[in-house]
Formats: sequence, C-alpha cells, structure tokens
Amino acid sequence: MAASSRSLPQILRHTLVNPAALGYLALVAAVGVWVGVDALFVEHVDGSFAGIWLFLVTGPTSFLFVTLPGALPFIGIAVGAVTQAYVLGAAYRWFLDRPTHRHMRRDAGIGSA
Repeated sequence: MAASSRSLPQILRHTLVNPAALGYLALVAAVGVWVGVDALFVEHVDGSFAGIWLFLVTGPTSFLFVTLPGALPFIGIAVGAVTQAYVLGAAYRWFLDRPTHRHMRRDAGIGSA
C-alpha cells in the first residue's frame, strides 16, 4: 500500500504504534507520574525542580511553549511528547523498511560469484 493512499489515522497508527514510539511515550508517562508524586506527596522546604524533567524529556518541541501564559506550557508537554514519538516512530519504520546493503549489492550483481 502506498503511503499517499493512507488516511491520517492509518499514518499515525503506523508511525506511533511501534516499540520506539511506545517506549518513548512510556518514559514520558513514567516521568509524569514521578513529577506528580513529587508535587503531591513530597514536602520540600524550597520549591522542587522535578517539573522541569517533563520539559527536558519532551524537548525541544516543548521548549517552544515554555514562555506562554497559563496552562499552555503543559499543553506543550503533550504536543512535544506526541511530536517526538512521531519522529522516533518514523525513524524506526524507516530503519526497518529500508533495504539492507547486502540486498542492494546482490540485486546489482556486486559481490556475487
């Protein structure tokens, strides 16, 4: 099936449902749980910098939202996570779908006896 004949949900599923993208999203979720536990259950004399880790894990995309007012920086974390997962998933698919050098040389007649 050609990539141009796929619908947007099919493209997203094909790119986001693979070990690289899902592993990255699991990492972001684990960091989010850690930040939530730190914010809710750990008492600090001073403020905690644990929330910065969400921006670091989802950067550089989430850095574009840091200076926005209100809750928009937190939307940037979600946008950054999905964007980075999409890029990782696309790279993973590209790496798996590309022909290997051995097959390319065999098809070209190089190195065959």
